Amino acid sequence: MKFGGTGLAVAALALSAAIMAGVGAAVATSGPLDAAGIQSTVGGKRIYLATPFGGEFPLNYRPGGVVDGDGEALGLGKMMAPKDRGRWWIDGNRLCQQWKEWYDGRAYCFTLTRTGAKSLRWVRDDGLAGTARVD
Repeated sequence: MKFGGTGLAVAALALSAAIMAGVGAAVATSGPLDAAGIQSTVGGKRIYLATPFGGEFPLNYRPGGVVDGDGEALGLGKMMAPKDRGRWWIDGNRLCQQWKEWYDGRAYCFTLTRTGAKSLRWVRDDGLAGTARVD
């Protein structure tokens, strides 16, 4: 089944709008991350998206522009294809991604803002917003 707007409201996927508490030393929010900040924050990292139904949805932003996600642990197989792979890139000061199956392969871009040492707030180009934890 394809991932739709009612599946997981993310970056890659639907998230809660509440800001996650930062882990470690607090980082002041100073506005959206620029391209270099996005690269250093997500490149080669696992990002855990907070989900509106509890739990976290992991996305792996691999070097070279490959992103993959696996929602099997959250039981997403009933709502969507539980795993997908796509590509990610930076366009200006936005993180963009496009999945093979999720969102019917449509590309979305996100503005990212640090809310703590290991936490982010994201806003998708269509206004959907949520939080994530950086590992």
